[in-house]
Amino acid sequence: MKKTGSGFEYMKERDADLLNAYRKCISSCGNIELSKIWTHMSRMPSSRFWVSEERASIVMAKMFRGDMLNEMTPTKREMYHELFSRVVKIRQEKPELSMLCACAIAVNTPAPKFYMTPLTIRENCYRAKRRWHEGRKKKLQ
Repeated sequence: MKKTGSGFEYMKERDADLLNAYRKCISSCGNIELSKIWTHMSRMPSSRFWVSEERASIVMAKMFRGDMLNEMTPTKREMYHELFSRVVKIRQEKPELSMLCACAIAVNTPAPKFYMTPLTIRENCYRAKRRWHEGRKKKLQ
């Protein structure tokens, strides 16, 4: 469990990925209905899995010990199960790799979806757009 107030080290990259997906959705639809856009975005492919290599290796170690991750939300659990299958495959091909190395490879491969709920997508998009506008204001001053 991450500590209260801790930041996500890949937030800027994740936000850029989300905003790119948002722009694709907006440009491809004629009638903009935001609730449908958030749902569509949650199913879109992502450039990587949005979890740190360290956190992924901790969870993968738990899974190798038999933990089924029942305490996690279904979305996170689904993401970790996908990562687990990739880590198993990587470790079969290269058994000399440490868990952290195998997780780093798996986490940095394209993900089949964002593994976020539509509500989380919406919140992150609005937060990213707000940061982008604040950054533009600072540059203009």
